[in-house]
Amino acid sequence: MMVYEAVKRCSTGNMERYGSDTDGDGQETPLLHRGREDKVPRAPACCSSRYALALLSCYGCFVVYSLRVNLSVAMVDMLNRTHQAGDNQSGSVCPAHADPARPTHNRTAHVYNWDSETQGWILGSFFYGYILTQVPGGYLAGRFGAKWLLGFGTLGTVIFTLLTPIAADLGASYLIALRVLEGIGEGVTFPAMYTMWAAWAPPLERSRLLTITYIGAQLGTVVCLPLSGEICFYLGWPYVFYIFGAVGLFWFVLWSLFVFDSPNTHPRISEQERLYITSSLKNELSPSVDHIPWCAIVSSVPLWAIVVAHFSYNWTFYTLLTLLPTYMKDILGFSIQQNGMLSALPYVGCAVFALLSGQVADYLRETCMYHTVVVRKCFSLIGMIGPAVFLVATGYTGCNYVLAITFLTISSSLGGVSASGFNINHLDIAPSYAGILLGITNTFATIPGMVGPIIARSLTQNNTIEEWQTVFYIAAGINLFGSLFYTAFGRGTVQPWAVQMSYPHGD
Repeated sequence: MMVYEAVKRCSTGNMERYGSDTDGDGQETPLLHRGREDKVPRAPACCSSRYALALLSCYGCFVVYSLRVNLSVAMVDMLNRTHQAGDNQSGSVCPAHADPARPTHNRTAHVYNWDSETQGWILGSFFYGYILTQVPGGYLAGRFGAKWLLGFGTLGTVIFTLLTPIAADLGASYLIALRVLEGIGEGVTFPAMYTMWAAWAPPLERSRLLTITYIGAQLGTVVCLPLSGEICFYLGWPYVFYIFGAVGLFWFVLWSLFVFDSPNTHPRISEQERLYITSSLKNELSPSVDHIPWCAIVSSVPLWAIVVAHFSYNWTFYTLLTLLPTYMKDILGFSIQQNGMLSALPYVGCAVFALLSGQVADYLRETCMYHTVVVRKCFSLIGMIGPAVFLVATGYTGCNYVLAITFLTISSSLGGVSASGFNINHLDIAPSYAGILLGITNTFATIPGMVGPIIARSLTQNNTIEEWQTVFYIAAGINLFGSLFYTAFGRGTVQPWAVQMSYPHGD
């Protein structure tokens, strides 16, 4: 019956294009923007400037996430395991897997006697800088343009990444300070990205364009984790930072040459595409962003729904992002070479599901005429409750490493669905201020990255399976609460304070 209703809805969708919509609270809102958008023919996606931006943004997300997570794998090789484990060379709960003989030329890199608490501070220090530039990043991008703010912010992170081996030799405190500086540079990237997409993404292509952008983050993790393991194995851990730093430098050159702040400033965009984008957004963007309605923004319940969901999702995400290689080593007994490959598997699924969710979400909104708020909430529920269930299940797999990796992969894969849920809802409720809104939500969502690794390592000092079960339960419980809160208070239309003359969309 449900399938029949969905098919019926899709088949009759075009007949309802000028109907009305609700925002989840029973209030009807006209679908004016759909009709107006249809007056200008849709510009082809192939070879278009907006999809070129999506690909370069994807590459940019690849860079910032590879620079963020490379330390998680390198840390496994930076530690003096003999000092930590004594006579137990594996130091793992489960039987260690076969570790092939390592080339002698990669044994020149220094190793350090950092305890679990110090490791937690090093892994979490990035986020202490990252949180400082979230809201300023959104504001500065709106005032001065997103292109160069994002570009130079990432370039700063690249330079500090290249200096990581020097900082580590100087001491843990120097490495912590360097990671804080990396976070400061990278903190502006996503608010700036949202500001740019507010000017570039037609409403009915947002899920597609944003998910193309954000699978770069998953690809950065997917590529960085196994490749970092291989680099550590054959070359030594310092080369992890040198190689990914060079990849970041190449991205900055491309970004500088081919990206522009808006369709109106792009010298090579076709006139058809420029008119298509600007006409589709003309009723959603505020005529001026000189005056920012701060009071209305901070008192917006739909915004706080995104804040809670974003915080909750990131608790699970950052717990795995920073500590999954440690779990693979200390509990499941995988070597550094195996560690990176297996730690990447969950993010392969996440990238695939994120990309597919964007296509499905826009299909449901455009063709089947489902309300934006319904699509965002359904995708958020799947992308938050599903990971919580399988994360808890992972803690009860014991030393069955096949089942453990399977559950972790399913957990992260389902999390990718949220990419078309709360994660892009900022552009639905206030496209003119999307960068600022992302800065606000990401400020709160960065807190799990700051305290999550520290709490997790403090709870797993003995590295027992029972201790890791506690870590997984905490993450799952927070995820469950966030999904329910967003379902209750999330909205899908442009809020009245976001435009002077509001034409809210309920697509």
